[in-house]
Amino acid sequence: MNSEKTPKYRKSKGLKLSDKADRHDLYQKSVQNIEGEIDMIDQTFEELAGRKALTFREDFCGTANTSCEWVRRRPNNFSVGIDLDQEVLDWGQRHNVQQLPDSCQKRITLLKENVLTADVSPVDVLAAMNFSYQIFKTRATLKEYFQNAYKQLVEDGIFFLDAFGGYEAFREMEESTQYDNFTYIWDQHSYNPINGHITCIIHFRFPDGSKLKRAFVYDWRLWTLPEIRELLIEAGFSRVLVYWEGTDKKTGDGNDEYLPTEDGQADAGWICYLTAEK
Repeated sequence: MNSEKTPKYRKSKGLKLSDKADRHDLYQKSVQNIEGEIDMIDQTFEELAGRKALTFREDFCGTANTSCEWVRRRPNNFSVGIDLDQEVLDWGQRHNVQQLPDSCQKRITLLKENVLTADVSPVDVLAAMNFSYQIFKTRATLKEYFQNAYKQLVEDGIFFLDAFGGYEAFREMEESTQYDNFTYIWDQHSYNPINGHITCIIHFRFPDGSKLKRAFVYDWRLWTLPEIRELLIEAGFSRVLVYWEGTDKKTGDGNDEYLPTEDGQADAGWICYLTAEK
């Protein structure tokens, strides 16, 4: 009897795990927390506007995972997702939208359009998450986007964004996070302190040693919170709030609870939410 243990993932001449991997599925599992995000949006909108939000627009929607969560929440919730990439919209239609009950599918629309010029019926909530708006690298273009977002909201509508920063945000570095069947790698590949341009890349590594390199590449400008807030006010929004994550007293880590504040901590790395009220 051969006493040698069979490895869990035996290397072979066949397909590697990276060859069979779906980058969009991996992204949803590692980057997105749609339940928590919609919880925050739903609760915050009601606190600020004094009513429940019904209509939702997801800019840079990608696979429209968040839009699908929105229409699942209430039978009178409607959502529209906007993105320029037809390939990712098609993936989201097949794997997310078409997996919803028919009653939900009827209340979600995906559009291939430019968020700078997209014109749909005004909505209660417009969201630009996962730092996607940082694709706009000049003040003029980012302000143009914010102005269009303002126009696309109802009178008491609210624009939701997220942002990241901290002194490690300006470093060229890699950070790995282990999941059940893969490792997520966030690669801050390059940063130019003169113009603020940053290139960030997502890679995935698998237990058989294979790697899905450059699954997603982001060519952004790393905007600071003061810049973002100033441009939102210039675009016409009446009030901009920053929601900062609280700290777990036992562990010292973030507690996933975000509250409005004017006093943030100079952490190595942070993620926050912003609301801009029309």
